[in-house]
Amino acid sequence: MAESSAATQSPSISSSSSGAEPSALGSGGSPGACPALGAKSCGSSCADSFVSSSSSQPVSIFSTSQVRDLIFWRDVKKTGFVFGTTLIMLLSLAAFSVISVVSYLILALLSVTISFRVYKSVIQAVQKSEEGHPFKAYLDVDITLSSEAFHNYMNAAMVHVNRALKLIIRLFLVEDLVDSLKLAVFMWLMTYVGAVFNGITLLILAELLVFSVPIVYEKYKTQIDHYVGIARDQTKSIVEKIQAKLPGIAKKKAE
Repeated sequence: MAESSAATQSPSISSSSSGAEPSALGSGGSPGACPALGAKSCGSSCADSFVSSSSSQPVSIFSTSQVRDLIFWRDVKKTGFVFGTTLIMLLSLAAFSVISVVSYLILALLSVTISFRVYKSVIQAVQKSEEGHPFKAYLDVDITLSSEAFHNYMNAAMVHVNRALKLIIRLFLVEDLVDSLKLAVFMWLMTYVGAVFNGITLLILAELLVFSVPIVYEKYKTQIDHYVGIARDQTKSIVEKIQAKLPGIAKKKAE
């Protein structure tokens, strides 16, 4: 009886052991596995496919280092191009309406691309070459924004939006009297600024400051830090005197 039972169990054991090998080679039956290849070949091919798929993910256009290099004039040609084009556009917006400026920009861009397209077509017809579309390399560029990247951008934006909302509520509901008074004084000064400058003029001044102040500060950092420290100490002493004269803040400090 024992021999007959062992004989009946042996086929099932051998069949289970033989069925384990395909499952191991198939990596658990997961999609994209390489059962026909060896373990080393499968790993290398799967890694190559993962790298190629990850490299197709959209990349952010500008990084912090690129913006910093642009502001600090690391590449004079690139910074000069960006600074010149944005300044000309802002000056155009100051002189003309937004619709006119946008229309002229689109017409200028279309005139350049259409002229180049016709020129290349004529050259190809004369030379009887088959180079194809001159902008094919740019037309094949993947500029689609994936849902994951869009959600990442939205989450990053929501962090700043929520922080701004908390700051607005804190200032307008006077959580800290000094901070609310600072905002009131700043807005009072901005009324005089608005009477002299409009929004486009302020944007032009802001661009001039962005492309001039960092490079000047980098060259004269020691002297500027010295005078800024003196101004900060004087401002701090004035604020402390004002806080000492306000009864609510003095009581809060005493507690």
